[in-house]
Amino acid sequence: MSYFSRLTDIVTCNLSELIAGVEDPSAAIKDIIEEIQAGVEAAQRSVKTAAEAEERIRIEIDDLSNQHKYWADLARQELKSGREDKARLSLMRKNEVGDLIAGLKQQHTAAESTLEHLTTTLHALEARLADAIRRRASMAGSRETGDGPGEEVSRPIVPASASLHEAREQQIEAELAALKRELDG
Repeated sequence: MSYFSRLTDIVTCNLSELIAGVEDPSAAIKDIIEEIQAGVEAAQRSVKTAAEAEERIRIEIDDLSNQHKYWADLARQELKSGREDKARLSLMRKNEVGDLIAGLKQQHTAAESTLEHLTTTLHALEARLADAIRRRASMAGSRETGDGPGEEVSRPIVPASASLHEAREQQIEAELAALKRELDG
């Protein structure tokens, strides 16, 4: 039985409601976890693709910026050499490249926004997965992944890409340091 039709369904679902109406909640949570894991894997692929697209556009903008400078310098040299017609052509090329850069900057902004949105969705999916795993553990009467104070903290089952995982670890360390400062101050 499929519980989710879209990744947003996973993020917005109420696991308690999904499990409440079934005969075998243990089997249901197992199926739900498998679906969420598949969603996390799909989101990881989407984040990777979006990051590659953003990087590709950024590199193209950098290359075109170099061309823009080249045509401006060439126009200057041609004008110094008394070749106004060639300087004019160089300036036309510079302006064409400038127009390309302007268009690509808009695409780059959109690509950055898409990457940010997909990364946020991935983190939400990972959080939902961790919640489902904790619920499965509590159904089994296990303390594998606890919910309450003093209980063991769950480990991610499906790790994000290395850079996302490192960024999350850095965020957690920064938050921990801020809490320590708050308690000491």
